[in-house]
Amino acid sequence: MEFVRNHIWQILIVLNYAIALSAVVTILHKKLNPTKALSYIIGLLALPFLGLIVYYLFGQEYRKTKIFSRKHVLNQSIVKKIQEQLELDTKEINVVDDLLDQKSKLIPLLYNSEKSKLTINNEVKLIKNGDNKFKLLFKDLKDAQHHIHLEYFVIKDDKIGTEVLNLLCEKANEGLEVRIVIDDVGSSISSKMKSKIKDSGIEMNPFMPVLFSKFTGQMNYRDHRKIIVIDGKIGYVGGINISDNYLNANNKRYWRDTHIRIIGEAVKPLQILFFTTWDFVSQEALEISKTYFPEHNCKENVPLQIAASGPDTDWSNIMEAIFVAITNAEDHVYITTPYFIPNSEIVTALQVTARSNIKVKIIVPKTSDSWIAEYATNSYLESLLEAGVEVYRYTKGFIHAKTMVVDGVFSTVGTTNMDYRSFNINFEVNALIYNKDISNQLTEFFNDDLKDCEQLDLKSWQQRSKQTKLIESVARLMAPLL
Repeated sequence: MEFVRNHIWQILIVLNYAIALSAVVTILHKKLNPTKALSYIIGLLALPFLGLIVYYLFGQEYRKTKIFSRKHVLNQSIVKKIQEQLELDTKEINVVDDLLDQKSKLIPLLYNSEKSKLTINNEVKLIKNGDNKFKLLFKDLKDAQHHIHLEYFVIKDDKIGTEVLNLLCEKANEGLEVRIVIDDVGSSISSKMKSKIKDSGIEMNPFMPVLFSKFTGQMNYRDHRKIIVIDGKIGYVGGINISDNYLNANNKRYWRDTHIRIIGEAVKPLQILFFTTWDFVSQEALEISKTYFPEHNCKENVPLQIAASGPDTDWSNIMEAIFVAITNAEDHVYITTPYFIPNSEIVTALQVTARSNIKVKIIVPKTSDSWIAEYATNSYLESLLEAGVEVYRYTKGFIHAKTMVVDGVFSTVGTTNMDYRSFNINFEVNALIYNKDISNQLTEFFNDDLKDCEQLDLKSWQQRSKQTKLIESVARLMAPLL
């Protein structure tokens, strides 16, 4: 016993490295992305104790293997049941083939991956910034007649969040079915508000609950989606969470974001996504009826696919769709993203496309809401500039929009950032839109945002200090963990 007391630190160090070496062997057997694997291995070996904590919080995949494999099976059975019972329509690719040319490759790619069907009968409204979103949303919530479904990464009971939650309580007291899924790390709702929500009859469940959520940071496998479905007729999806941060009326820092409101057939796959998540978080099998999937007769016919990805999907669906869209571009690619920490596939796609005399423009924030994400982003920009990619940094405030426009005929709006976490770890959802008018509107948004950007010059960018470049390199090494 005396020996143990006198050599406690030596014993702990030996124990640490015994566990760390075991973890290294596990990492090597998993055949992870080399950069990601190396990041974990360096952390485990170079940072005693801290490396193990980081690996435990971010590197373990046993939950993905066990829990999400079960969720995947449940999802497939739920989707099959809904499609069989309701006979949801399928659309042929040739409906939009003439418009899309090579872009039509995206449709079978997503259908073969996750049975993401093409919908045609849709009306789509682009929404610029949170102030406009909430004006529309409050009206739609007040007009709701049967049910309201929300699945959100961030819901806070600050000023705007309290207004939304109070309205949902009112609708529940009127007899409407109201269900909410909140991410347990991203969201923050007081006990008082939770009691009011429960007393009003709203069903609310957290996604992947964690202990001490305020201190867990970027915990793995988060529900990063922002979905609202109202009466099965109206759907919302995009980058705007429910929090005062997303409003500019009383915000010290200008927040630039993009969302869409959908009426039509594309609301059905959004509804299905919500049901699969609800089944997972509540362990309650909702009775599926046509009430949740009403027929639509829209004035417009905007072709649209809902693409979802996460640890429970066999393929990185959204990342693959972005990759195919970039590599099939013939004239231009315009990308807006708050976090640009891409995998090698997306970097190569952008470089090759730009070097093929196709105009590639990317907008990222000049000042991020995360210093390490900012430095990691900056580490990728020089290689893009060398390939001819035009890089712009947004200076008016923080740009949080997640959009892409290709050749003026294809566009996407959703929750997916251009980073490892969105591509491989978190649950995401994007709307893929095959329509010239919507693409033109998004292009106008993009060009307006360029007015508040500074364009990077390769020679000037290369003159960054050695200290800055070193910090960027360290941040980049940590990128797979961000």
